[in-house]
Amino acid sequence: MSGLSNLHSLFVRGKVLGSELKRHQIAWLVTSLGVATTLASCNTVTADQYEATAQTTLTWQVKYSINPTTDKNPRFEEFASNSLLNRNGEKPEGRVIGPDEKGLWWPIVPPQPSIDQVEQRSKPDEKPSRPELLRTVKYQITYQQDGQTVTLPTNHQVYRQVARAYPYEKPLQLTLGINDASVEKAEPLDNYN
Repeated sequence: MSGLSNLHSLFVRGKVLGSELKRHQIAWLVTSLGVATTLASCNTVTADQYEATAQTTLTWQVKYSINPTTDKNPRFEEFASNSLLNRNGEKPEGRVIGPDEKGLWWPIVPPQPSIDQVEQRSKPDEKPSRPELLRTVKYQITYQQDGQTVTLPTNHQVYRQVARAYPYEKPLQLTLGINDASVEKAEPLDNYN
């Protein structure tokens, strides 16, 4: 912490070794220090039992605003929504759409809200936009560690790595995020015993 307070005092005085430093140089230095600390504090876990999921969701949304071109705080309302759980890159059962360019399967499009439904949610003086279909994905990975089942949020790259490794039951080295609260990276371990 004393290193950060020293950086702060350098920033306030604006001088290091007799030369002026610009604010962006100090900001870059502080950011670099933070990134180095973050990278150094990432833990890794070896997992030979794991599953990755990607919950894909389609939701109709309407934006309500007094003036659609200048309103800085529009209000959003969600209408019908459908979700589908993808597991390890395999095609889910039932009626699905896909896979898309990222290898994800999507649910059937929910019914679009009618003009009556859109107008019912409008407040006085508000103008609704056309309904927009939102696509969202929530990624998670579940693995065994010390006899415990751990489920953490993750990203598309980890999901795809699991999809490639899962059929061959390859062990993975998982790189955990800050406070071990997410999985940031997955790499196959080819020579694992």
